[in-house]
Amino acid sequence: MKTLVYTSFGLLTCSLKVFSYLVPGVTDVTSGISEDPTWQEDLSNRKHLTNNMNTPAPSTRSTGQQAVGLIAWLLFCFAAAATGFFVSIDGWFESLNKPSWNPPSWLFGPVWTTLYAMMAVAAWLVWRRGGWKAHPRALGMFCLQWLFNAMWTPLFFGAHRPGLAFLDISLLWCALAVTAVLFWRANKMAGALLIPYLAWVTFAAALNLTIWRLNP
Repeated sequence: MKTLVYTSFGLLTCSLKVFSYLVPGVTDVTSGISEDPTWQEDLSNRKHLTNNMNTPAPSTRSTGQQAVGLIAWLLFCFAAAATGFFVSIDGWFESLNKPSWNPPSWLFGPVWTTLYAMMAVAAWLVWRRGGWKAHPRALGMFCLQWLFNAMWTPLFFGAHRPGLAFLDISLLWCALAVTAVLFWRANKMAGALLIPYLAWVTFAAALNLTIWRLNP
């Protein structure tokens, strides 16, 4: 179990280190942004951005920097699926009792590919409206839900623990719901992009719970 947790935290740490290289300002989350002498000015800018979230926010970053930022968010979001490479699917899932509404296996790949892409664009839209200094809570919660997302596959398929996986996906749902609200306040399009993700996690949580109950 410790290995699974360490693997997920390791992926998060490595991803954030990649951000610190590709995306200027990402390390503000862990470097004490409240000590920055321009913090009060940043708070004022955040309030201004919030009041004007229905209009495109001017960005001081070049087109190239914004493109690099989008690529970094895409890499970060899809890295959550990397935990699956450490899990061996040995036929355990096929042997479980499942509800009649369990979707076919081929559906999960396209759905998650689409959702990860939408997650990345949503985070990028918030990031480009002031970066981590302007939205530390929103982007921080996004990273937290990412961690819960990354841990689910090792818990369910790797450890064969549907109960712990359900606890994890419940925490994911809560963190994602808060993230969606914070994203909506920062950028309505970003918040809207997380709605399909939240709907799918709701469905996945119900499926996880049902499978857990059908296989005591």
